[in-house]
Amino acid sequence: MIFYVLIGGLSAVVTFVLSFVILKLSLRFRLYPKIRERDVHTRPTPRLGGVAMFIGVLVAFGVASQLDRFHLVFVDPGPVLGLLAGALLIVLIGVADDIWDLDWLTKLAGQMLAAGILVWQGIQLTTLPIGGVTIVPTVTGLVLTVIAVVLVMNAVNFIDGLDGLVAGVAIIANGVFFVYTYILSNGVGESEYFNLASLITVALAGACLGFLPLNWHPARLFMGDAGALLVGLLMAASAISVTGQVDPAALESGRQLLPAFIPILLPFAVLIVPLLDFALAVIRRLRAGKSPFSADRKHLHHRLLDMGHSHFHAVLIFYAWTGVVAVGTLLFMFVPFWWALAFVVAGFAVSAWFTLAPITKRKVLEAAVQRAQPGQELDPSLDPLDEAANASDPDARHDYTSKEHQ
Repeated sequence: MIFYVLIGGLSAVVTFVLSFVILKLSLRFRLYPKIRERDVHTRPTPRLGGVAMFIGVLVAFGVASQLDRFHLVFVDPGPVLGLLAGALLIVLIGVADDIWDLDWLTKLAGQMLAAGILVWQGIQLTTLPIGGVTIVPTVTGLVLTVIAVVLVMNAVNFIDGLDGLVAGVAIIANGVFFVYTYILSNGVGESEYFNLASLITVALAGACLGFLPLNWHPARLFMGDAGALLVGLLMAASAISVTGQVDPAALESGRQLLPAFIPILLPFAVLIVPLLDFALAVIRRLRAGKSPFSADRKHLHHRLLDMGHSHFHAVLIFYAWTGVVAVGTLLFMFVPFWWALAFVVAGFAVSAWFTLAPITKRKVLEAAVQRAQPGQELDPSLDPLDEAANASDPDARHDYTSKEHQ
C-alpha cells in the first residue's frame, strides 16, 4: 500500500508545481479563450491544466516502472505504452480544442482513435462476469471497448462546468475504485491487469488532488477538455482492465467476498453522476433536433445553480451523490446486505434533501407571503424572495441571500 501512496503523492506534487508554471505562462502569453454564453465563470481563465495533470501521471508511471513492486505491470509494456499514447493523443486534441475550439466531429474522431490505441495494445473487454464467464468475441469486445471509452470521456467532459467539480468527483471515484482493485488483486491473485488498474487510479487521483487547489472556486486554472477527457480515458481504461479480466469462478471459490456482479456494477457506480448528465444531455439535444455534442446551459450543474444553490453548494452536492453511490456499492463487499442498503438509502435521502433545499425554502417563503397578504395572489413576474421581503421583513431577502452564499 505504501508504494501506491508514494506514487499518488508524486503525481500530486508534480501536477501541483506544473499547474503553477502553466498558469503563469498562460497569463503571460494570453493562452485563454473568451467567455462563452454557457460558462459560469465571469473572467477569462486559462484552460491548460490538463497538460500538468498528464505530465503528473506520466512521471508517476515512469517512477513506478523503476520499482520492483510494480514489475508485473511492466512485464508486457504494450498496455502501458498504449494507455500513455492514447492519453497523449487525447490531451493534444483537448489542448487544440481549448485554444481553437474544434468541431465535434473532429473531437469524436480523435476520441475513437485514442480508444482504438487502447484496444490495439490489449486494454479491452474480453470477458464479462455475467452468470459465469461470458466470452466476448474479439470484434464485439473491440466495439464495446471503444464505445465505453468514448462514452466515459464525454460523460466526464460534460460535467466539467463548475470549479473543482471534475477533480473532486474523480478523487472520490478513483479512491473507491482503488480500494476495490487493491482488494481484488489480493483476493484473486496478482496479475498485471489488476496492478495496472490500481496504478492508474492512484496516479490519476494524485494528479486531480494536485490540480484541485488551483481549480477550487474561484478557479485560477481550468483543466479544460484536455484534462476532462484525460480523466475519462484513464477511468475507463482502469474499469475495463478489471471488468474484462475478472473470473467469476475465482470470485465464487471462497477466496473472495465479492459478488460476481460487482465487477460490472462498480465502474458504473463511481461514474453515476457523469453518466446520468451525459444521458440526459443526449436525450435533450436529440429531442430538440440538435447534435448530441452541441453545447448548452442545461447540464445538472447549471440546474443546481438555477435552483438557487451557490457554486460551492452545487459542487458539494455532486460530491455527495458520487460518494454515496460509490461507497455504498463498495460496502456490499464488507458488511451485511441490509447494512449496506441502509447506508445507500440514508445517503440518498440526505443528498436529496440538500439538493431540493432551495425549492423547499422557496415554498416556505411563498406560504409566508400568502399568510401576510390574504386574498392576494403573487405576481409571477417577481421573485418569491422579493415578495417575502416586501410583505413581511425588509431584511428577509438580505438574510436569505447571505446565508446561501456563505
